[in-house]
Amino acid sequence: MPDLPSNARVVIIGGGVIGCSVAYHLTKLGWKDVVLLERKQLTSGTTWHAAGLIAQLRATANMTKLARYSQELYGTLEAETGVATGFKRVGSITAALTDERLEELRRQAGMARSFGVDVEEISPSEVKARYEHMNIDGVTGGVYLPLDGQGDPANIALALAKGARQNGAKVQERVAVTNIVREGRKVTGVDWKGEDGSDGHIACDMIVNCAGMWGHEVGRMAGVNVPLQACEHFYIVTESIKDLKQLPVLRIPDECAYYKEDAGKILLGAFEPNAKPWAVDGIPKDFEFDQLPEDFDHFEPILEAAVNRLPMLAEAGIHTFFNGPESFTPDDAYHLGLAPEMDNVWVACGFNSIGIQSAGGAGMALAQWMQDGDKPFDLGDVDISRMQPFQGNKTYLAERSTETLGLLYADHFPFRQKATARGVRRSPFHGHLMERGAVMGEFAGWERANWIARAGQTPEYEYSWNRQNFFDNVREEHMAIRQNVGMYDMSSFGKIRVEGRDAEAFMNYVGGGNYSVPNGKIVYTQFLNNRGGVEADVTVTRLTETAYLVVTPAATRLADQTWMERHVGDFNVVITDVTPGEGVLAVMGPRSRELLNAVSPADLSNENNPFGTAQQIEIGMGLARIHRVTYVGELGWEVYVSSDMAGHVFETLYEAGQDMGLKLCGMHMMDTCRIEKGFRHFGHDITCEDHVMEAGLGFAVKKDKPSFIGRDAVLRKQDEGLENRMLQFKLTDPEPLLYHNEPIVRDGEIVGYLTSGAYGHHLGAAMGLGYVPCKGEAAADVLASTYEIDVAGTRVRAEASLKPMYDPKSERVKA
Repeated sequence: MPDLPSNARVVIIGGGVIGCSVAYHLTKLGWKDVVLLERKQLTSGTTWHAAGLIAQLRATANMTKLARYSQELYGTLEAETGVATGFKRVGSITAALTDERLEELRRQAGMARSFGVDVEEISPSEVKARYEHMNIDGVTGGVYLPLDGQGDPANIALALAKGARQNGAKVQERVAVTNIVREGRKVTGVDWKGEDGSDGHIACDMIVNCAGMWGHEVGRMAGVNVPLQACEHFYIVTESIKDLKQLPVLRIPDECAYYKEDAGKILLGAFEPNAKPWAVDGIPKDFEFDQLPEDFDHFEPILEAAVNRLPMLAEAGIHTFFNGPESFTPDDAYHLGLAPEMDNVWVACGFNSIGIQSAGGAGMALAQWMQDGDKPFDLGDVDISRMQPFQGNKTYLAERSTETLGLLYADHFPFRQKATARGVRRSPFHGHLMERGAVMGEFAGWERANWIARAGQTPEYEYSWNRQNFFDNVREEHMAIRQNVGMYDMSSFGKIRVEGRDAEAFMNYVGGGNYSVPNGKIVYTQFLNNRGGVEADVTVTRLTETAYLVVTPAATRLADQTWMERHVGDFNVVITDVTPGEGVLAVMGPRSRELLNAVSPADLSNENNPFGTAQQIEIGMGLARIHRVTYVGELGWEVYVSSDMAGHVFETLYEAGQDMGLKLCGMHMMDTCRIEKGFRHFGHDITCEDHVMEAGLGFAVKKDKPSFIGRDAVLRKQDEGLENRMLQFKLTDPEPLLYHNEPIVRDGEIVGYLTSGAYGHHLGAAMGLGYVPCKGEAAADVLASTYEIDVAGTRVRAEASLKPMYDPKSERVKA
């Protein structure tokens, strides 16, 4: 019978490499009463059959930080625990077979340099020199990361488990969690059942869902949404190959393949474009170290290309043809953090075939988050609160997962849209826009018009790292906003209503702005954490004495609402998501007032409707509430209209605009305009680890308020001075394009990277935002330097500014 306690501080559900890492890191922080429960045997789900590739470079600086931490940890675990992890730094090569892929690799190499990762760009002949067995026909180049490695997945997990036990954790195999007991927004304990028929209950302060491909099911038991789906993942292992020496890990993404030498054999794995979801209706109860049925026909195209790429495979026999499940999420990023639906349910699962290289860092970051109550640094890419409630839908997950596995090795083009599981969330204007050439992208499940195709133009993306087929469309939309009038759909942005007797006091506590304002006043503001970092970037409109409307980015609506709910305390307020109830049309440009005057008798003068105010008006035969704010840096209004009247209001505005040259626009235009104005983008330019003062947003924080979250950190930064400043950059060459993560070079040295980038069509060059270290320096000193941006390995001169390069005094906005 299992020897389990009746009480624990934390129960970790799942004994794969992730659960073992969380247990290890919590006990390293001194936690006692840590219990890990594994339904079968440690590593028996997906960890045991992982390939064990351990790469350093990820898509963002913090994900790279976590991957590098994993490497460093695995290098020391054996000495600490006596369990061999098999970790060795063999290096890795990624080879390109097209010019577009080579551009991607060069941009990744630049990103690696800005993140401090050792990387070399190598020619086809240098690829051959480092991997002599490879046929380099068609290879256009590659990158080499000398410090990448590989390891033994099961032993890494067992070493972490042993380390956790040594530090006092209880790690129990052959015990399944059968029920999770909840009271309100808290879990109070778990019921368990042993394979020997024994059962029991553990009361606990919190749980961590590390259940891997069972994470969705365990999430439902705990009342939380954990969207993931198991897919079949294939690889083969050859017989021993005579005289085969240690080789770098080799990735050929254009052939969907990776190669790993291990003990004189070659492992060939695949991330094929059309994956096979597995166990959509539930994973078999007795699953343990199981393989799935072979499907040689599915794998054959990969193998055929591989035999051409590594001719020695034609001579080597196949020792193992393996098909095993891995779990994948809707956006190929794993799930980490405190579940938004509950106050003590933590999640670490859905690792998209990078669980081994992520486990050390993810376990460390989550343990620190659990210890402090705050994220240790920005984890927005993987924070579970980014997932929308509908994304737990099993039909949706089954369809989306056919694509996400293959996207790991697909070309990662800018603006690439998911092709599967589309059309779930549509604004009231969706049909009107589609009839008029809108090309939709998907964001947080919303179908959003990203650009508008001209008559006769195919309304589809043609992807590239260079100017894509919509470049001129966006330029025309951009110039319409700057010179005339444009209209676009903002319905997907989150709308959260905060109301109640204490609404004003609550808003003044949770946000950095001053919300003691007249009805109809709009306040641009941030929600801050105790470090002064930006947790949310929102506009808040006072609707009545007791009600406010908080408008958030589409992807962070749930996170922002959860942040407010977790800080309600004793305030008497009700917080409600009202996003679907209203459609929102942005009418922007120098002639926007003229267009609205044509359809409404309302007085829209500066005297009656100054910038930063809202009012109810008539439009056509309907009613709307207009907010005079802008994210594109022009005179304009956001028109909020109830969903029942949205179609009428669209048609009224569109028809009235025909004589004025009104242009329908998309989200890409909004991004190009906001970057000219230097407006920050939450999640890129501002995150929870970016101090609001260093982000240049101190003007939005009312420091004289007596009490608000983050006030002490703001005042401390004001006294101590800035360590970083956000600058706006514009390339002096109009040809190169910027996206984000390009290195910032100051006086010849890399000092940071662009947090976002886009093309400034009015100013005539690519532009970006990014932080530059400035400790002890005045603003003039920072601007006196010479700046370049590394674009795919080429350094391009850039102008730098602290003020917006477009309309720095906002005279056009307030016209």
